[in-house]
Amino acid sequence: MTRRVADRSATAASAPVLRGPKRLANRFGIPHLGTGVGLRSPHYAHILAEPPPVGFFEIITENYAFTHGRPRHLLSQVAERHPVVLHGVSLNIGSTDPLDRAYVAAVKALADEVRAPWVGDHLCWTGLAGRTTHDLLPLPLTEAALRHVTERIKRVQGLLGRPLVLENPSTYVAFVADTMPEWEFLARLAEAADCALLLDVNNVYVASRNHGFDPLTYLDAVPMDRVVQVHLAGHTDHGTHCVDTHIGPVVDPVVDLYRAARARGCRGSPCLEWDADIPDFPTVWAEAQRVTA
Repeated sequence: MTRRVADRSATAASAPVLRGPKRLANRFGIPHLGTGVGLRSPHYAHILAEPPPVGFFEIITENYAFTHGRPRHLLSQVAERHPVVLHGVSLNIGSTDPLDRAYVAAVKALADEVRAPWVGDHLCWTGLAGRTTHDLLPLPLTEAALRHVTERIKRVQGLLGRPLVLENPSTYVAFVADTMPEWEFLARLAEAADCALLLDVNNVYVASRNHGFDPLTYLDAVPMDRVVQVHLAGHTDHGTHCVDTHIGPVVDPVVDLYRAARARGCRGSPCLEWDADIPDFPTVWAEAQRVTA
């Protein structure tokens, strides 16, 4: 994918404008936005014709940051009516490649344009030696990796001028060299880098099935006052393992984990992801309300 830095309008606000409920729920003073859903192209017409009572929309950053065509035009209309947050898949925060400053600049320009209160991405690496894998790959859970990612997060947050919200990944393999569990790595990283977290309870469930750990042990270690957003989604269960496919309704064990996180003090704004066999918007919105009730 060819990346181009998006032009910043001279009138674009440099600071986010927060709309919706103003309930502070975390150490960053970021308001709880209510229940959100992922913005997907099949729903554009419905959302613009009948603006729904959603708390916010989450966009995939790369779908909008490198275009000035119809997607960006439609996004601007959505952002006029609803809060929008960014969720990327290409920050490559865990890689040893140099930080892609052009990419970060494009993300910042988009975040400024839609007045996003935060920018999200994944705790992973996605490429090496200038090549992208188009996949979210797990980090080695070591002291060296912890120091490396901490410094990169600090630089990115300085460039963005707003919180970087990192999501715990869905994982299928682990490194032999790992010296700590993922939940310890995540908690220590958030403290050292002073970043915010996106707690994906579906990913916790998927990883717990794939690696054989207790998902409640994971939740017990998460610093809930750093969680500003929560993901819920469906997955594909193959019996021997699970795959994070974002398909279909959210299963009861994942809903139970969301409630367990809430019981542990999590007040992050919940967001439903549905990315395969996408139904009409009313169905997606009804599911989002069901699982976050």
